Amino acid sequence: MAERSQTVPEAGNDMGNDDAIGGNVSKYMVLPSGYCGQSKKGHLIFDACFESGNLGWVDQVSEFEYDLFIRPDTCNPRFRVWFNFTVENVKESQRVIFNIVNFSKTKSLYRDGMAPMVKSTSRPKWQRLPPKNVYYYRCPDHRKNYVMSFAFCFDREEDIYQFAYCYPYTYTRFQHYLDSLQKRNMDYFFREQLGQSVQQRQLDLLTITSPDNLREGAEQKVVFITGRVHPGETPSSFVCQGIIDFLISQHPIARVLREHLVFKIAPMLNPDGVYLGNYRCSLMGFDLNRHWLDPSPWAHPTLHGVKQLIIRMYNDPKTSLEFYIDIHAHSTMMNGFMYGNIFEDEERFQRQAIFPKLLCQNAEDFSYSSTSFNRDAVKAGTGRRFLGGLLDHTSYCYTLEVSFYSYIIGGTTAAVPYTEEAYMKLGRNVARTFLDYYRLNPLVEKVAIPMPRLRKEKPPPYKHPLLRGPARNHPNGKGDKKSSVNHKDPSNSF
Repeated sequence: MAERSQTVPEAGNDMGNDDAIGGNVSKYMVLPSGYCGQSKKGHLIFDACFESGNLGWVDQVSEFEYDLFIRPDTCNPRFRVWFNFTVENVKESQRVIFNIVNFSKTKSLYRDGMAPMVKSTSRPKWQRLPPKNVYYYRCPDHRKNYVMSFAFCFDREEDIYQFAYCYPYTYTRFQHYLDSLQKRNMDYFFREQLGQSVQQRQLDLLTITSPDNLREGAEQKVVFITGRVHPGETPSSFVCQGIIDFLISQHPIARVLREHLVFKIAPMLNPDGVYLGNYRCSLMGFDLNRHWLDPSPWAHPTLHGVKQLIIRMYNDPKTSLEFYIDIHAHSTMMNGFMYGNIFEDEERFQRQAIFPKLLCQNAEDFSYSSTSFNRDAVKAGTGRRFLGGLLDHTSYCYTLEVSFYSYIIGGTTAAVPYTEEAYMKLGRNVARTFLDYYRLNPLVEKVAIPMPRLRKEKPPPYKHPLLRGPARNHPNGKGDKKSSVNHKDPSNSF
């Protein structure tokens, strides 16, 4: 392994090297080994001491090459996947190779063309690096661990460059988003604090429905959605925002859904982990999605609060908890897809397959063939498995997964990289699929008002014939149209 370079704190920062190894690097300038004298342009300064940041250490291998070490999740050394850091004090046309050398996973979408994200001060929109500049391989210099290397050329000396595993979505961004929704004073949008995290961050619970459904004594059909129990799975937040944005809109479908359903959404179950830049765990090192069976009110307070609410709703004779959907991101598979449960009752098992089949019709990036139903012992403590065992035969529990990287449109082999907008579009399509599930399509025409279409629309390629189960007493109607959007980013590149 290369001799360790000199890594010194920038002026005004007194954090020592030992502290930096245990946490994130903080304005660290990396000098060549044996270098003496004043620092200059091209002596890179790395920083990850910001919200959702993660970079534990930097070694300079040569004039052009750097080994980067991911900081493990707090209180849990097992998980090292998420990274998010800045680089400054660059020299124009300075070419570098960055090696992420200590991933805790071996399988990765980097084998399939995934690339890190980058933005800079003058170009604040996140973009993926060109796949041809990214390499994923087993490295003999790092005990044959898998290493992801990417080449990059800095082109603007005054810019600060930021690199991340995927599009970041911070706790602060989430709070600003909810604050902006609250200020709109919509009578069908309600925000409450269900509890607090260990570090006293808010556990927000949103209720989206017509006020009539909340009057005393009203019967409620509830769809419960959670996200971001694994903090590094940032696509979960974009999908959640897509769901919320659609449900609070004046789209005729959204208006019908609000009339007939009560949506309860806890979009960020692990706010501490999100803030700290962890990949999978909470502040105390717990994978919260393995603690649904018996969450502690002090060690897992957000999970405990959500579980208690769901149990209260389950025990309320006026409330029918119809769906539980927990949103995640997947590091080795393409597309969106679902995990569901296995039941002895064959009819219940078949009915459980209806929603993902309908979603497959509405969302070109959702794959029913990748959807699976299991009772894997490793997943016993997850929300899907626990609630699938607790709730009765009228309830369906799913994990919705979406790729960190891309989706493949049916009939092609080309991978289409996800953008923030494409993740949110999947969320919109999840929401509108409830219209098909409950066969509320004929009611849309009654509430529709003349309004410009936001997206060019085209009919879905096929309609699934399964009609039993979720019909309730609503008449059947024609399937809703499926929207399409060009997912390609603008051609602005580094």
